[in-house]
Amino acid sequence: MIDFHTHILPAIDDGAKTEQQTFELIQEAKQAGFDEIILTPHYMEDYYEIDESARKNLLQKLVKMNLPVKLYLANEIYFSKNIVNLIKSGKASRIHHTPYVLFELPMNSQPLNLYDVIYEIQRAELIPILAHPERYTFMQSNPDLIYDLVQRGVLMQQNYGSIVGQFGKKAQKLAKNMLNHDLVHFLGSDVHRPNSIYKQIPKILPKLEKIVGKQKLYQLTTQNPSLVLAGKQFQIKNPSPIKLSLKEKWKICRKK
Repeated sequence: MIDFHTHILPAIDDGAKTEQQTFELIQEAKQAGFDEIILTPHYMEDYYEIDESARKNLLQKLVKMNLPVKLYLANEIYFSKNIVNLIKSGKASRIHHTPYVLFELPMNSQPLNLYDVIYEIQRAELIPILAHPERYTFMQSNPDLIYDLVQRGVLMQQNYGSIVGQFGKKAQKLAKNMLNHDLVHFLGSDVHRPNSIYKQIPKILPKLEKIVGKQKLYQLTTQNPSLVLAGKQFQIKNPSPIKLSLKEKWKICRKK
């Protein structure tokens, strides 16, 4: 399996604080069944601004240690109108030098320029991947937004922990609905600390397999990430919109 979203590089964001924690996380990842890991530290303007060259140095140092997994460089880029410029200037990273870009949104409010920035990313011949959409409160109340983004070519990465309630019941419910409606393309641990999500992977995988089946789970954990790392496109099954209950629609109307 390939872990698509991690915070393992030491001392550059809110993930691993030391090299020792990095080594512990890599060992835990291997024990959980991951043979390859995409390193996606945060890149956030004016906050987490370790540029690509510095991260490459950290990666090369790890690679020389003959670790039991393969490592690839990327970023989880915080939403900004400057995403394309950050990538072109060598500050933020694409996934393993491919056209794929992992980005995240504010947790509680949809950016007004969301569609404009996605258009700019795609116009630069990059492929946007949204990190953990099930966690955003505005998507929990409006899952049509996820469907619309997928229809526009945005791929979706879901966190393993969401399906077991790591981020609350609303995120858990949306995660399951996304899986049932073919709105998930990759799975990632979003790991930050040892003794956390990797320890839960053995009990999470059977739950995911029960929802999507063995073949689909293989696609989400291994096949699709492999194609991304190779810089290849892959065929996406036609998704379907998530239908809200009348009660849920009424709650949304009352909030407006």
